[in-house]
Amino acid sequence: MDKFPLIILTGPTAVGKTELSVRLAQAVGGEIISADSMQVYRHMDIGSAKITPAEMGGVPHHLIDVLEPTEDFNVVTFQTLAKEALRGICSRGHIPIVAGGTGFYIQALLYDIDFTRQDSDAALRRELEQMAAEKGAEALHAILQELDPDAALAIHANNIKRTIRAIEFCRQTGWRISVHNETQRARTSPYRFLYYVLTDDRPALYARIDRRVDRMMEQGLVEEVRRLAEIGCNRGMVSMQGLGYKEILACLDGECSLEEAVRVIKRDTRHFAKRQLTWFRRERDVRWLNLPDFDHDRERVLAHIIQEAAEQKLIS
Repeated sequence: MDKFPLIILTGPTAVGKTELSVRLAQAVGGEIISADSMQVYRHMDIGSAKITPAEMGGVPHHLIDVLEPTEDFNVVTFQTLAKEALRGICSRGHIPIVAGGTGFYIQALLYDIDFTRQDSDAALRRELEQMAAEKGAEALHAILQELDPDAALAIHANNIKRTIRAIEFCRQTGWRISVHNETQRARTSPYRFLYYVLTDDRPALYARIDRRVDRMMEQGLVEEVRRLAEIGCNRGMVSMQGLGYKEILACLDGECSLEEAVRVIKRDTRHFAKRQLTWFRRERDVRWLNLPDFDHDRERVLAHIIQEAAEQKLIS
């Protein structure tokens, strides 16, 4: 059976993936699957920099606005929904384009990683959850750092559920979850694919991040978070772990000033962009699209992708 075609367009936050992915989809007859852990949630538009209907340019988008903020979203759910969307796109004779910055999700889809779940140890999970509540997420993350440094690099300290899952896996199996995932990643991809990482010089990228955060504030991020809090969202939820949301919640709870919250959002978003780039540098099969190499001309970047897609016979 012929493998499905797949184009991946990823990169650090605020680099300009969304606009380029739409232009690419319009040019090659594609539909877009979002690989973003926040845009999946309804009512979370500003802080997630969610694409608007007007910005979609008529291109169908998948895995956007499919869950309520009270629901959990993880890599297994993403993998299931993305594979379903991909099969539908190919059945319509269109090209699936995965766009977003969550490298772990992209890896899971691209190499069809098996996330066979171990039976949960309820006592261990309660112990770890209690530790996080009493000593903080950083203390929990320090345990993971000791057990599995590579997993600790891939999992942010604020992501308590993934941190607990990685510790559980190690304690239950004696294996590091990063080794398990690396073994899975060595599998041959079931797709004919091109895997692009769009990037920019660090000063230019950081300036884009700062402008994006300022724009979010102007668009009403505080009011968006206030409405989410009013419907019961809190920092313990997966949805509220996203950059921008937990910081504004802390401000609304009187723990810091708005000015401090904005400063922390900008700082942590820059750190997040660095971690994303570290992740992508460790991936195989990646093709880098460094904007300075194209004189920041995104038309040239688009033409380059289309040419390579034609050469690889992903498009006709």
